[in-house]
Amino acid sequence: MVVLDHDGVTGPLWRRRAVSAQVRADLPAHIPSLEELYRTCGAGYELSLDVKDPAALPGILDAAIAAEAEARLWLCHQDWRLMAGWRASAGRAHLVESTNLAWMHEGLGPRLAALRDAGVDALNLHRSQWNHAVLAEAHAAGLRAFAWDAHRREDLDVLLDLGVDGVYSDHVRLMMDAIGARWPA
Repeated sequence: MVVLDHDGVTGPLWRRRAVSAQVRADLPAHIPSLEELYRTCGAGYELSLDVKDPAALPGILDAAIAAEAEARLWLCHQDWRLMAGWRASAGRAHLVESTNLAWMHEGLGPRLAALRDAGVDALNLHRSQWNHAVLAEAHAAGLRAFAWDAHRREDLDVLLDLGVDGVYSDHVRLMMDAIGARWPA
């Protein structure tokens, strides 16, 4: 069973244990399973998951398929080469490389081409790394442009004005306010 926890460890600092090394019954009650999320919230939304444990991929896909949510699932990882191996089994789920421009030793253009050729759907960069040129290049390669760490309204405004395709933030209300200011209901 796949569970949802950002850090992948539980317990006090002096006795942390990997979630993957624990049985479901021993996990804190606030950690839901992916099945519980879909059962409680349905599947009518885009869901992005940082895949911290690649061994969880089959369980993630099984849960999404069972909930008829596979096409609205975005699987994020920092290793596009690993994700290239996922493409065949990922079905209609989307793949997202979460990375940093400084880690692209081959350069942005070659990385974007490699992502496209590997079947990766989106590039996720820190909010500060997106500009018109990087965005245009990502879109020209056929990739969606996502930005993480957008926790302030000013950051969200800049990213939305720039035209990124998605943002990650810990502040849902701020995101909704920024979107609502541009596209009122």
